[in-house]
Amino acid sequence: MTIRPLGNRILVKPMKEEEVTKSGIVLPDTVDKEKKMEGEIIALGNGKKLSRLDLKAGMKVLFKKWGGEEVDVDGVEHKILNHDDVIAVIE
Repeated sequence: MTIRPLGNRILVKPMKEEEVTKSGIVLPDTVDKEKKMEGEIIALGNGKKLSRLDLKAGMKVLFKKWGGEEVDVDGVEHKILNHDDVIAVIE
């Protein structure tokens, strides 16, 4: 299945969150983790605001954890985000 976001929306495949800290501490599910996530842009809408942000498929980005809508693409969780939900590009 192929999904093409509309307008100023972006399809992002979130990366798995770390369950263990760098020091080796295992975090339980009940811990309030940071409210930002990392993911890879899979597809972009054709909105004018996206072209000004210079975003492209394949870029890694940080986005708001609670932003966007979750969708299932061939059994893999993705998010459709508004351009405002993207916080930064990871270089």
